[in-house]
Parts: sequence; C-alpha cells; structure tokens
Amino acid sequence: MTSGGDAPGMNAAIRAVTRTAIYNKLHIIGIKRGYAGLIENEIEPLSLKRVGGIINRGGTTLLTSRSKEFMTPEGRKKAYTNLKKHDIDGLIVIGGDGSMHGANALETEFSVPTLTIPGTIDNDMYGSDYSIGFFTAVETAMDAIDKIRDTATSHERLFVIEVMGHHCGNIALITSIAGGAEGVFIPEEKTFDLETLLALLQEGKNRGKLSSIVITAEGAYKAAELQDMLKDHAYFRVRAVTLGHVQRGGVPNAFDRLIASILGKAAVDYMIGGKHGGFVGLDKMNPIFTPYSEALTHKKSIDEQLIALQEILAI
Repeated sequence: MTSGGDAPGMNAAIRAVTRTAIYNKLHIIGIKRGYAGLIENEIEPLSLKRVGGIINRGGTTLLTSRSKEFMTPEGRKKAYTNLKKHDIDGLIVIGGDGSMHGANALETEFSVPTLTIPGTIDNDMYGSDYSIGFFTAVETAMDAIDKIRDTATSHERLFVIEVMGHHCGNIALITSIAGGAEGVFIPEEKTFDLETLLALLQEGKNRGKLSSIVITAEGAYKAAELQDMLKDHAYFRVRAVTLGHVQRGGVPNAFDRLIASILGKAAVDYMIGGKHGGFVGLDKMNPIFTPYSEALTHKKSIDEQLIALQEILAI
C-alpha cells in the first residue's frame, strides 16, 4: 500500500515490489487508499500487467489517504481482520513517518509482519540517505525558481519563495544552493536573522544586482509573512510566491525511479528472509534495515555542511 502524502516515484516502488514478488513465485495484492482502504477492504490483486507502464507516472496508482479511523483501536482491529480475511502474511507500506507508525502498530498489536519504504518528498526519515520523491520535488521547485528569477530580474525585485517542509528544511536548503538564493529559512534553525539578510541583500544591490531570491520552508516562515517583514525597506520591491502542492506532482526523475526500484526489491527480499518490523532505507545506495524501535525514536538531522555551504555561496 501507499499511505500519507504522495511522492513521485511511488509507482516505481509499487512496480518493483510487485515484480520482485512475482519473480519469487509469491502472490501479491494491492491495498487502495492506504489504511483507509485496508479498513474498508479495498483490496485488489496485482499482476505484471497491472503495474506495466506506471514507472514514469507521478502520484500513486494505488491511491492514498490519511485515515483518522486507523488511529483508533477499533479501526486497527478492522484493518487486521481484513488482512486475515485475505490471508495476507506480510505488509509493505510506502510512505512517511505516519505510515511507519501505522505499520508499527499492526506489527506490535497484531504481530503482522510489516516493512516501511520511505516515500516522502521531505527526505526526513531516519535510516535512509534518500526518500522516494525528494529529488523530483527539488527539481520541480528549481524549475519554478529559475523562471521566477527571470521576472525578478526584469522588474528588479526581491522574490520570497515558499517551498514545502513543515518540520524539515531539506527542499528549501537544496533549492537555495542549487538556485543561487541569497537567503534561506528552514524549520530546524532560522539560518538568517532579518538584520543579516537585509545587510546581505543591500550589499548585493550595491554591487549592481538587479534581483534577489529568498527561499523559505513553510515550517519556518510563510512567504507572505516574510514579504510583510521585508516590504518596508525601500531599496527593493518584494513579491511572495507559494509553490504548494505542485512539488508533489509530476513525472519522477531517473534517480527517484532508481531508488524506488532498489528499495522495492529490498523490501521483498527482507520479507522473504524473515526480516520485518522495520524500515528499509539506503546507505550510499545500498539497502539497509532499521528496526522501528530505532527509526521511530531518532530524528534525521539536517546536513550542517550544506548549511555552511549555503551561507558561503549566498554572499
């Protein structure tokens, strides 16, 4: 199943899990709409034909949702009943932290063997260098930023661009470096205080810069909020742009398709080998297993070297 927020590359993971299972003579089914679909018994067989032609498609062909009912003991009991009804003896969940918590609940409360594959554009899950969808989301944001810079220069403006990331600033940090932004704000730490940012922007203007870009993750500042904070400074005109859910959509890039394929195969291999109750991640492109007890209690830290790099290149 896929669960929680969609991410480009989820279909590649569905395809890899299905094909690896069939290669190993296993019967595999898909659960539609995540945990909500499991509660409502929305279950269908998966086949080579069913997963053909989906590797290049964004979103998830199994659909996804967030289920409040599954958060209750009664909801989880319904889900377990349907798993037993269909003789399901192992569950692979593609999603983020919330999805992993759900998989852990089924494993802990009902002894259902589960594994979680990281599928989230935030790339914030402990136990993996990368999560499915992150790099495609970054490329989508970068494409928009490059276009915005054209109009920013033409009108000699400062643009504040808000990208996704409630609790994690990975998208903001990477796009600020790759997009040549003059400043970035992330939830983990306010990388720039307002006074420092204003001084940096003024220095650039004094050197003859015609425009500037500041990136903010939604969990640090809203674009409109930063616009209000900056608009009273007369030496530039400020515009705000919120990229929003466009970052979740689109054709997954080659890297997201590759890691989804590696992770999907690894999850099936682990399940066949009797290893479950954990998170399937990547360490330098090699599959690794992290128990839920560790994956759910540790927080993935932001890369301090990238923060330092951004500060140096922003001058």
